[in-house]
Amino acid sequence: MAGGAGYIGSHVCKALATEGYLPVTLDDLSSGHAGAVRWGPLVQADIANAAAVAHAVQTHNVVGALHFAAKSLVGESVRDPLKYYRENVGKGVALLEVLQATGVDAILFSSTAAVYGSPAAPAPIREDDPTRPINPYGASKLAFEDALRSSARASGGRCAVLRYFNAAGADSDGELGEDHDPETHLIPLIVRASRGETPPLTVFGDDYDTRDGTPIRDYVHVEDLAAAHLLVLDQLFQGQTDLVLNAGAGKGVSVREVLQAAEDCLGGPAPAVIGARREGDPPMLVADTSRLTALGWAPRKSLQDMISSTAAWREKTGLIASA
Repeated sequence: MAGGAGYIGSHVCKALATEGYLPVTLDDLSSGHAGAVRWGPLVQADIANAAAVAHAVQTHNVVGALHFAAKSLVGESVRDPLKYYRENVGKGVALLEVLQATGVDAILFSSTAAVYGSPAAPAPIREDDPTRPINPYGASKLAFEDALRSSARASGGRCAVLRYFNAAGADSDGELGEDHDPETHLIPLIVRASRGETPPLTVFGDDYDTRDGTPIRDYVHVEDLAAAHLLVLDQLFQGQTDLVLNAGAGKGVSVREVLQAAEDCLGGPAPAVIGARREGDPPMLVADTSRLTALGWAPRKSLQDMISSTAAWREKTGLIASA
């Protein structure tokens, strides 16, 4: 589990443990949290550390790999593109080489809707739609997708790619949540602003060609996303390969609509100001999830669940004062 100490990775670790797996986390803790690794061992190392990866695989008899470790800030990728190619492509390939050399041939990669760029039409995006990233973050993820899939075809390995849309929310038991520094994701930023912990949220642009001028995104609860990983991993263990699947709720919500939902959910204002557009942001990204739902998956949590679980987790952990 490369990057298993991060937000999504830690939720997947818990889901794996619940199903009887032993998740082994490989993480350098540059953005993850050791305290989030509770359901299996932590190997603190860079994913490009070949000796550490090989030792972890051999020590724990690893049979499948999930790769979450990546840099993921769009704006930073525009400012420092080489960092994103080095971290997301170069180190990913180094990890892949060791996994292949040690016989781990079932690999599930955490990718992103950013590979699609800015779709020409507002219809939900299908996996076989054109991939035209508009920022180095999306381009670096697509480059590793290509490396993984090409390598699997050449070696006879099994691989799957999950293209996330917008993960949000927190573990329903209150054990895990979203704790980034800096935080850039909309829902935790809204929760912080609504409780007066931070200044008003900045909405990056209100002049997009969308129903209310603000960007539209597809939000999926992190627990639903974790369930998707288990389902796809099982497909790999059954012999399926070269799977590419969108992971989202299949419906779009604008920034203004998320703000309104937060006000309704939290019982108070969600203060926001309008700022300039953020470089590299498309107006709309909504998933066609028919491939994933055909495997028996369906999102169970609502946008309101994402907001309320985020607030509840922050209150429980002392990251935010209760209202």
